[in-house]
Amino acid sequence: MTTSAHSSGSDLPATIPDIPRDAETLYNYHRLRMPIETGVDAIFCLCSLDTRVAERAAQLLLDGYGDYLIFSGGTGRLTRGRFDKPEAQVFADIAVGMGVPEEKLIVEPLSTNTGENVRFTYALLQERGLHFRSLLLVQKPYMERRTYATFKKQWPDSDIQFSVTSPQLEWHEYPNDDNPRDLVINIAVGDLIRIREYPPKGFQIPQDIPDEVWEAAQRLIRAGYNSHLP
Repeated sequence: MTTSAHSSGSDLPATIPDIPRDAETLYNYHRLRMPIETGVDAIFCLCSLDTRVAERAAQLLLDGYGDYLIFSGGTGRLTRGRFDKPEAQVFADIAVGMGVPEEKLIVEPLSTNTGENVRFTYALLQERGLHFRSLLLVQKPYMERRTYATFKKQWPDSDIQFSVTSPQLEWHEYPNDDNPRDLVINIAVGDLIRIREYPPKGFQIPQDIPDEVWEAAQRLIRAGYNSHLP
């Protein structure tokens, strides 16, 4: 069932929430598990608070998956006060520390959301005369789907080949001290609502949301996971 069939969660039965189960349901929905291939023109890493994403992107470059490594991200709500420089520069420093040559790096340090990641990076590549035909996008696991939908809508070259990947972590492995469970659940819930609400605004392509995923999100909202709602 598509998201248009749901106007709110008020008509859902009041069931007792199973927070770990519902959180895993959302996490698994957001992950696309797309196959990835070597030989792309560039790896495009959308930066965030989770530096494991930088490590994943850098390792893919070192393993020969792409010729360039793009880091895109300024300072957002979740990284303000956490980093002392733009997210893209923090991630680039991690990549250099892992052995990525600086000449392979492209840094876009101004974007503050996923749409800007896409648009600002495209503009920067145009300014530099770089016309990539294939990209491997790297993001947090629970933002793969929204990243895919945003990129598909907002990247100007519709014939570009791309896929999306993330740190290869299951739900029980993902939360840590820097990405605590409750914060991750709040963001995952908010992103699900954005997947429903953003296509009519022109921000993303539409995505189907299965009933069991929507209902899990509504239970989590009723349990208090509502701090990242749009």
